[in-house]
Amino acid sequence: MAPARKFIRFSGSSRRTVPPSPPQPRKYKTIAEVLAKAEYAVVERESYSDVICEQCRSGDSADELLLCDKCDKGFHMNCLRPIVVKLPMGSWLCPKCCEHRRVRKFSQKRIIDFFRIQRSSCVDEKCGSPQAQDTRKRRKRSGPLVMQKKRRRLLPFTPVEDPSQRLQEMGSLASALTALNMEFSDDLTYLPGWAPRSANQAKLEKGGMQVLPKEDIETLEHCRAMSKRGEWPPLLVVFDSCEGFTVEADGPIKDMTFIAEYTGDVDYLKNREKDDCDSMMTLLLANDSSRSLVICPDKRGNIARFINGINNHTADGKKKQNCKCVRYNVNSECRVFLVATRDIAKGERLYYDYNGYEHEYPTHHFV
Repeated sequence: MAPARKFIRFSGSSRRTVPPSPPQPRKYKTIAEVLAKAEYAVVERESYSDVICEQCRSGDSADELLLCDKCDKGFHMNCLRPIVVKLPMGSWLCPKCCEHRRVRKFSQKRIIDFFRIQRSSCVDEKCGSPQAQDTRKRRKRSGPLVMQKKRRRLLPFTPVEDPSQRLQEMGSLASALTALNMEFSDDLTYLPGWAPRSANQAKLEKGGMQVLPKEDIETLEHCRAMSKRGEWPPLLVVFDSCEGFTVEADGPIKDMTFIAEYTGDVDYLKNREKDDCDSMMTLLLANDSSRSLVICPDKRGNIARFINGINNHTADGKKKQNCKCVRYNVNSECRVFLVATRDIAKGERLYYDYNGYEHEYPTHHFV
């Protein structure tokens, strides 16, 4: 099978971005720009020539030394975690100043509207839904756990039973998406002028693509139905000053549990070879490279956008991996899924390997 993930170009980021500030005019961003335009700049300090990076304590590479708009301290773009890929638009805050930024919170009504949850949802109920209970009963009757692991069938996620906890989970994702100016979407989006849906043909996959079994397709449909009713997977989006937005388990997750589908706007790989988006996902690798497709989750996406990657150059980094990214032929179309590779405990953060079988994306900068 072809690699599950392939990035177009090195963006140097762990894909977690600090919540952007509203665009504000700023004439100069880096130390080099300030010094070059010193005769025109209105600055509060007498000189910026002594500014150094707070991480590496060096003043070299002034064209990559960012100035924080709040504390006025300097940081090299490559020394930050997550690494800053390109010069920020508008104002920019360093990780320390960003820690105290207020995160937008959503009311129950706004969460329901944001995710277009059915109004008859179990979100308002005080017990687990009948559908979730039926799922647990079916699991118990399905046979010994050894047989399940041997067959390696996908398992549906098990929502937490507390409705208020599910609202908190959904609210955390809504806040993260809003901070990045993204819309929620649980489906692949085909925009006019981009790759059409007719271009997504699994038969074009170089070397062929594994077909998702009927039983697993039923599991996916069951998970989508649960999500639409507000029976959310036990996942919470949190913000870390080092990793940015990332995802942690809000309840136990069993091995081979379906976590999420990777969604976003679909486009041709050839149109995105010079794109700075650091979260592109391979959708189709065709024999004819001009027909290869990628998923771009910079405008639309779901919680898969915030699951972090491992540093696969270190033993400790590899130990953190607890899910994998897989591509399947689903009803003749390519789809990308994230699946648990072992039992995940509550509070554990989710990580997977961005590179698959190839090592084109340099992950040595990841924490």
